[in-house]
Amino acid sequence: MEIIKGILSNKTITVPLIAWFVAQSLKVVNVILFEQKVDFTRFVGSGGMPSSHSSYIVSLATVVGKIQGVNSTQFGISVAVAAIVMYDAAGIRRAAGKQAKVLNKLIFSHQDKEHFDENLKELLGHSPLEVFMGALLGILLGLAFA
Repeated sequence: MEIIKGILSNKTITVPLIAWFVAQSLKVVNVILFEQKVDFTRFVGSGGMPSSHSSYIVSLATVVGKIQGVNSTQFGISVAVAAIVMYDAAGIRRAAGKQAKVLNKLIFSHQDKEHFDENLKELLGHSPLEVFMGALLGILLGLAFA
């Protein structure tokens, strides 16, 4: 029981989970508002506005900065990891999603379609705006809850 109590009182665990939950919930709301449909798969899916990866890792860095100080080694490490995660979301995973879109077009325009039973996942990464908004959400929630 002490372990669970310790985990639940650890802001470096709970605040990023809150940030992830809020970001994923906002994706569902965005689909409802802008596409006029309910799609709860957006709650667990990658890609979309805002980046939950960014909100998660930036909220962690914010909490670490508030607890340990912005001159601490822990804060420096968390900022470095945040930069890598956000670069990956807006760069590498976004490029992979674009490639999947092109491959889907090629595969399903081909005469021999019966060998392919599903599309490759296209919504993998984020636009820079989605990453920025996720980071902003992470900062705000990190400051609010830490």
